[in-house]
Amino acid sequence: MSIIEPTMTQKFRAAFAENNKQNALQRSVVKNGISASAQNQAAEVNNVPVFSVDLATGKVANQKQSGRCWMFAALNTFRHKMINSFNLKDFELSQNYTFFWDKYEKSNYFYENIIATADQELDSRKVAFLLATPQQDGGQWDMIVSIFQKYGVVPKTAMPESSNSSNSRDLNNYLNKKLRKDAVTLRELIHNGKTIEEVLAAKERMLGEIYNFLAISLGTPPETFDFEYRDEEKNYHLDQGLTPQSFYEKYVGVDLDDYVSVINAPTADKPYNKTYTVEMLGNVVGSKAVKYINVDMTTFKKLAAAQLEQGESVWFGCDVGQSSTRDSGIMSLDAYEMNDLFDIDFTMTKAERLDFGESLMTHAMVLTGVDLINGVSTKWKVENSWGEKVGDKGFFVMSDAWMDEYTYQIVVRKELLSKELQEVWKQEPIMLAPWDPMGALA
Repeated sequence: MSIIEPTMTQKFRAAFAENNKQNALQRSVVKNGISASAQNQAAEVNNVPVFSVDLATGKVANQKQSGRCWMFAALNTFRHKMINSFNLKDFELSQNYTFFWDKYEKSNYFYENIIATADQELDSRKVAFLLATPQQDGGQWDMIVSIFQKYGVVPKTAMPESSNSSNSRDLNNYLNKKLRKDAVTLRELIHNGKTIEEVLAAKERMLGEIYNFLAISLGTPPETFDFEYRDEEKNYHLDQGLTPQSFYEKYVGVDLDDYVSVINAPTADKPYNKTYTVEMLGNVVGSKAVKYINVDMTTFKKLAAAQLEQGESVWFGCDVGQSSTRDSGIMSLDAYEMNDLFDIDFTMTKAERLDFGESLMTHAMVLTGVDLINGVSTKWKVENSWGEKVGDKGFFVMSDAWMDEYTYQIVVRKELLSKELQEVWKQEPIMLAPWDPMGALA
């Protein structure tokens, strides 16, 4: 290995001192910060929030200080349907309710994986992967589907937000402490030759403690409730004695098996027109596995636009922190001119970013509009879940080029796939490693 010689550093220092442009940039960046100095106002001019297809969706929700974007995005797609079908105003489904059951199920999923890997050393990659983050707020589309299908949904009035759902740091900290402690016990029981019945009995006691922890922290999920509301015309409605499952069937009524997850992952190890799943990615034991179909970006965008044109919003996952402005809500490759600021070429291909850890899916939102010019998408309307104080009252504008580079997943109706892709969807998925970037949780 070669060291940094002092003469090399002196050469760089002298060259920098003699460069008037870099000295001027230094004064600006040191005082104002990197992003502020590189922000490009032209990105706002080029991404005016006007769209040829623009769905009415109501006010945006706010996940606050939690990582529930994937959950909010899914519930928002259902909320849009309910607002239109039942003439509702400012209606939300309970994110705290689904949060409770997701945490409960993720705990059991972790225990089952600890039991399954008990024959591996602690420093094996799989065990280390499990223990690094036993559970977290993030998730995938198929994971929220598993919660909906098992537990249904409830209106926000039936289980409102709690302090710990709105700010989940402490909850996650102590839940992960308990899960790691329980992992010690489960591995010891197995290594000491206890029967599977004894191990599962211990796991049941642990889950009882998890339930109590979650009920104390988030509240008790309702088994029955009344749905009482006034519609946009101020007409009063009361529906009594509902269960979460009956509420879903009556008011949401979406057959979740009609939807598929479509990804764009242009890496050499994931050929297009194949299906994929990820080992140890899930929450509800016994539910259907996470499954994707990988397609080229042209097909990807046509599917999203087709669903929007038919009046239905689109759940999607992306790397939101890349080249996007939170305050103005612009997601555009020219939002920041970092190459010009530093005279460094930061450019990488989408495949390179995935392969070398520069990008993966970090956030889920909802596409609620698209600007089509001569049938070609130019920009997209995005419903975020960060409240109304960012973007255009919570809505963002995503350039078409940004979608190409940093959007990785959409969820669309299966019927929108071509006949060829519908046949591909029937294939047994290729298993990806737990740490594959397509296993990232939004």
